[in-house]
Amino acid sequence: MSQDLALQAEKALDSLSEKVDPLIASTSDRDQVLQKVCELLAEEVPTYDWVGFYLVDPDADRELILGPYVGEATDHTRIPFGKGICGQAADTLETFVVNDVSKETNYLSCSPEVNAEIVVPLIKDGKVLGELDIDSHAKDVLTDKDRKVLEEICEKIVQELY
Repeated sequence: MSQDLALQAEKALDSLSEKVDPLIASTSDRDQVLQKVCELLAEEVPTYDWVGFYLVDPDADRELILGPYVGEATDHTRIPFGKGICGQAADTLETFVVNDVSKETNYLSCSPEVNAEIVVPLIKDGKVLGELDIDSHAKDVLTDKDRKVLEEICEKIVQELY
């Protein structure tokens, strides 16, 4: 990855959280807001190649279903808790940052182009409601700043939409 691309991504993160506020305020339709958030993140951060939400299936026991997303289609439309990075995040209620997916034994490959992934759970009252999943085609691009900003965005989504 070029140094220029890394700087662009870093700069985009500075104002990202504030740009989510009007999207959340624009409608009470949760899926519409989540789609707009996906579009914003994919558009603003050049290292985010796939951005989507997985939501807890209310009709299944401990399973996530694919919600709004931007990027290539994925075969992973249902993920059990504990399986893959997404399933681990849902199971543990922790954010996972993986800068080289080839080193993970529990990684579910969505595309051979994916090299890094961050998964941030949506949590309310100690329960997972869903999660934000972001894939990058570049290795070693996800930083503590990504984690902080994305966790802040997810907190706003939970506060306003759940």
